[in-house]
Amino acid sequence: MITMQYRIGLPADYDMDIIRRRIAERGHLTDKLPGLAFKAYLYAGRDAVGGENLYAPFYLWHSTEGMNAFLGGAGFAGVVASFGRPLVRTWSVWRAETARDLSSAGYATREIAPIPAHAALDAVRAQENARLQTDLDRGALASLSAFDPASWTLLRFRLWRDLVERPQGDDADVYAIGHISQPQS
Repeated sequence: MITMQYRIGLPADYDMDIIRRRIAERGHLTDKLPGLAFKAYLYAGRDAVGGENLYAPFYLWHSTEGMNAFLGGAGFAGVVASFGRPLVRTWSVWRAETARDLSSAGYATREIAPIPAHAALDAVRAQENARLQTDLDRGALASLSAFDPASWTLLRFRLWRDLVERPQGDDADVYAIGHISQPQS
């Protein structure tokens, strides 16, 4: 499995209703996307959840084939036409646990943290597995841990029914969810 996210920062005076309408009009287009485990249409408003205006969809793919087809297809071309070509970050998934139905998720948290140079990767993975399980026990509807060996960072991503506190750390976000696409495999 592989996960990806592009995070589009928007001006402080940007009308976030434009993003909410975009999600409402286009969200269903990925409901049956081949190779997709789920896509969370995420956004944060400057005055609400995140402290800045963001559009930041998050994807979990069963394999790179689906991801590559999406990035080369019409759906992503629409993103590029509207916002320019964003930086697309990817992570190799260590563990992903998702509820059978994610439609009740209302919020997401995403944390990216450095993996210390001296840390054994298997020990970091074991710690992340325990943390992931703790969040599932706290009510997360989806919980993922992954890493990027190019930047030696780890990713923690969670879907929640209700708003939760922003995670600690310099690269952490809380998002509202406009739509979830979860094709049944």
